[in-house]
Amino acid sequence: MNLVTMVLTILSAFLITYLIMPWLIRYFRAHKEGQQIRKEGPTWHAKKAGTPTMGGILFIFAALITVLWVGGWQSLLNNTTWALLFTLVVYGLIGMWDDSIKIFEHQNEGFKPWQKALCQVIAACVFTVIYQHEGFQMGFGTSQVGWLYGLFIIFWMVGFSNAVNLTDGLDGLVDGCALISFIAYLIIALAQRQLEVALFCLAVIGGLLAFFRYNHKPAQIFMGDMGSLSLGASLAAVALLLHHEWSLLFIGIIYVIETASVMLQVLSFKTTGKRIFKMTPIHHHFELSGWSEWRIDITFWLITLVSSAVTVIYVLMRN
Repeated sequence: MNLVTMVLTILSAFLITYLIMPWLIRYFRAHKEGQQIRKEGPTWHAKKAGTPTMGGILFIFAALITVLWVGGWQSLLNNTTWALLFTLVVYGLIGMWDDSIKIFEHQNEGFKPWQKALCQVIAACVFTVIYQHEGFQMGFGTSQVGWLYGLFIIFWMVGFSNAVNLTDGLDGLVDGCALISFIAYLIIALAQRQLEVALFCLAVIGGLLAFFRYNHKPAQIFMGDMGSLSLGASLAAVALLLHHEWSLLFIGIIYVIETASVMLQVLSFKTTGKRIFKMTPIHHHFELSGWSEWRIDITFWLITLVSSAVTVIYVLMRN
């Protein structure tokens, strides 16, 4: 893949998202399809109520169209490409269904937890079947673990789709973290000559770059569960296809920290009756400690950047 193709891929997804987004925002506002703010959140988040959500639909669409036309042009439409597009679109549809319930029923709960988990598991099972059927490596490194690896795939995809979803609580936070994460995997994919994975990363990067224009504080539109679930699952799929599964713990360190904060908070409250943090996910703890959204965003982005850079350097040296 040459530089011209890479630039065209990013530019294609960027322009589709950037040019259509103003129309999408107007459409959502006209139809009053806005975000419902959870009552337990910081009180000052109430002013965000009514902000259009489900903006993820556009960068998913942009990535899909871009991968299809560039992939067709470059002869990169194969099983790896279809597996990645399946993940992006299907987890996006799960998120869209969840978002729709919140919007049309005017509440912030969406799916019941078991319903959401079931949909995510089914989607991950389909990906696993495709993964195994196409002869992708069912193990870590040189260790083949067969069906146990299939269970790991399901756990990884469901876990990280939810982890990114939990992180999506501040204007621009997930967009910035995901951008860095996909750039990190782009570098690894290019080093491995996995051009299909590189193409996918480039298309998502282009869409997220354009989306940031409308999602940074003060956000004109949120990505919604549609965007965050699809990004989390896609990152897991990319890590799996590159056979650097564990790297996502570091390239996605913020998603891990956010999820761990929720788990520790629940565990502490149920066992001792006391809370460790003022509120979880942990970005709310920092908000209640007086940090501005921009300060939290920039701090979390920098942590992601440093951790991703170290991880990429380590992976490249190992290769």
